Amino acid sequence: MKTQLIPLLALTLLAGRAFAAPETFNFKDPKGVNNAVFKVDAPLEAVNGTANGISGTATFDPENPGATQGRIVVSSASLTVPNPMQKTHLQSPMWLDVAKCPEITFESKELKNVKTEGNVTTADAIGTFTLKGVSKELTIPLKLTYLKDRLGDRVPGMKGDLLVIRSNFSINRSDFNIQPHQMESKVSDEIDLTLSIAGAAPK
Repeated sequence: MKTQLIPLLALTLLAGRAFAAPETFNFKDPKGVNNAVFKVDAPLEAVNGTANGISGTATFDPENPGATQGRIVVSSASLTVPNPMQKTHLQSPMWLDVAKCPEITFESKELKNVKTEGNVTTADAIGTFTLKGVSKELTIPLKLTYLKDRLGDRVPGMKGDLLVIRSNFSINRSDFNIQPHQMESKVSDEIDLTLSIAGAAPK
C-alpha cells in the first residue's frame, strides 16, 4: 500500500506545479513609495531627480521566473528635481514635452541569463523603452524578489503576494531626441536610472 501511495503523492505534487497559474502583479502603489531615480552628472552640474507616478503590471510564475513579462509606466509629469526652474525646463517641449508625451514606458519581451536562488531571480530583460515618443530596444538588468503572503506587511489588512523589482541602467538622451548634443557641460548625454518598485497580487 505504501509503495502505491508514494508515486501517487509525487504525481499529485508535480501536477500541482504544472498547473500553477502565473500571478499578475499591479505596480500602482497605494502607498506612493514606488519610485524611479535619475541622475545626470555633467562637468558643471550634477542633477538628481525622482518620479513616483508609476503604474503597470507584470505576470510572474514562481515556478518559472524566466517567463516573466510586463510593462512598467512612469508618468513623465511626475518627474521632478529640487530646482523649480530646472523642473520647468525638464517638462517643457524642448526637453521631455510632458504635455504631448505623458508616459515613459518599458515593455519586457523576454528574459535572458536567468538565475534563481531561493525567492530571488536575476536576469537581463530585453524590451522596448519609450521616451518622448521615441522607442528603442534595450537590455536592462533586473532583480526580482518574490515575497509570498507578504502583501499585508506592506499594506496592512491586505492579503496576497509581492513582487519587488530593482534595476539600474543608463540611457543616452540623444537617442531619444532630447536636446541632442546640446548643453552637455551642464546636462550630460548619459542619464543613469534606478528603478525601485513593488507590485501587489491580492488574494
